[in-house]
Amino acid sequence: MKCIIPILAVFGCLIGNGSATADPPIRPGDHVAIVGNTFADQLRIHGYLETLLLQKTSDTPISIRNLGWGGDMLTARDRPTNFPTEETTLRDHQTDVIVACFGMGESFAGERGIEKFKADLEAWIESHRGRKYNGKTEVRLVLVSPIACEDLGHLTPNLDGRNHDLQSYTRAMREVAESADLAFIDLFEPSRYLMDEQKGPNLTTNGIHLNQYGYWAISRTFLNQLFPEHDETPPWQMRMDANAKTGTAIGVELADIASDETGIQFRVTEMTPPHLPPPADSPLPPQLEFLRDTLAVENLPPGTYALTVDGEHVATASADQWTKGVAIDASPAHAEAESVRAAVNDKNLQFTYSWKALNQVHIVGERRSSPSGRALPGEVIQFSELAKERDANLAKRIRLATRQWRLSRVTQ
Repeated sequence: MKCIIPILAVFGCLIGNGSATADPPIRPGDHVAIVGNTFADQLRIHGYLETLLLQKTSDTPISIRNLGWGGDMLTARDRPTNFPTEETTLRDHQTDVIVACFGMGESFAGERGIEKFKADLEAWIESHRGRKYNGKTEVRLVLVSPIACEDLGHLTPNLDGRNHDLQSYTRAMREVAESADLAFIDLFEPSRYLMDEQKGPNLTTNGIHLNQYGYWAISRTFLNQLFPEHDETPPWQMRMDANAKTGTAIGVELADIASDETGIQFRVTEMTPPHLPPPADSPLPPQLEFLRDTLAVENLPPGTYALTVDGEHVATASADQWTKGVAIDASPAHAEAESVRAAVNDKNLQFTYSWKALNQVHIVGERRSSPSGRALPGEVIQFSELAKERDANLAKRIRLATRQWRLSRVTQ
């Protein structure tokens, strides 16, 4: 198996100190609202962070409403006429925690805009400080930095200048967070670290907006900073010896190991949820390869071996490759994890239909008195109820199972 521990240690040191508070800012059962710019808005489209948070809190699941809006800045958050106030939405959700993603749009003002950014951020904090949107306790705030700018050649002509400004605004946000004793998530440094790696897919579409792979990669970093030093869940790591019929594992338990000339079979009991598979076919950089669940089997006779789980094909590789370790994130457990993410995205879509519907002019605008306008508010309420219904069922979809695994030699 690949030597992943040194990589994990280096990467962990890089991302593990974002929060300024000792306790996790998000707790099981919390109602969370995400506000901010395009980065925040598109979290709801990809669903990786929310799925990871649900896996983390499945016994007492969190509930998330994404209020992100593409292009939002602290002092520029335009909404349609008569759009529901943010306070109304926060109270409707009984919000315990607000996760605020700002700094990208503001950073285009350069060094001259930093002091104003800090003042605007402090004013935003004061606007929420002491508020009890859940009716019981003061809302907790989490500040999230912008990501770095990725080198995409001619699409990012001022790369060094942009990253200088983004780093400065990240530093300013950290200073404000520390002064206010708030949790702070630094996405600039880990994203720049990943972007500097030549191997692997691009993380962004245009240098500053993450693509699906980028959200997969950054969401794990995000999660680890939300829960510093609190039960970080490593990927599944299974190592077996076909001759000795023994094995060790992290994240799962192995039992009933048996082998013969055709391969090896064993029972796997899942103790932690699987890691979400990367949405990429190309090789990953080493900093992210360790996030994949893997199986390594030593002392297999030469040949090619296919892995099946409960009879479903997962991976095929040579004996040498199995000795080094093979990613097994196409298993039935991983397919179920992806189905949870799809359900998260569907819930977010229903909420979006109820909160940021495309036909706002019929709901809150000048056409609200038309026949279609009079009908739409009722539909909006129904979408809101659909979102609540789906929300309540999300954690129920997360299950740990015992499955039969077999690595069989492929005959030519």
